Amino acid sequence: MTRIRQQVSEFPSWQRILAKTLTKGLVMKLSFWFASLIFISGHALAEPFAVADASAGKALLEKHCISCHASSFGGDGSGIYTREYRKVKSSKGLVAQIRNCNTMLDLKWFEDEELNVAKYLNQTYYQFPE
Repeated sequence: MTRIRQQVSEFPSWQRILAKTLTKGLVMKLSFWFASLIFISGHALAEPFAVADASAGKALLEKHCISCHASSFGGDGSGIYTREYRKVKSSKGLVAQIRNCNTMLDLKWFEDEELNVAKYLNQTYYQFPE
């Protein structure tokens, strides 16, 4: 930065003003980019279903999932969530598993519906940190 200032001081006055303005503009753009990156990465690290609606998720689960889970695991189907060797190990894994079921069963749920189901299942069975 000192070298740039030294070079700028050798310019005529109007070029110095222009160089300082461009430097300030560049610093502002870099600052904005860095702040945006921090903001985006903060959201990327947040749990995927933190703002979802668990009651809407429960309704979807009862309508579309219970019958299949009950036929596979008996009872009310909750055995799939409480079994010793369950596949789901994290909140992101839970969302991925729900997305997989959505795709395989061609439920045509939107992403917010998948997250609603994830929120309900997490509150009821998994208790992953949000």
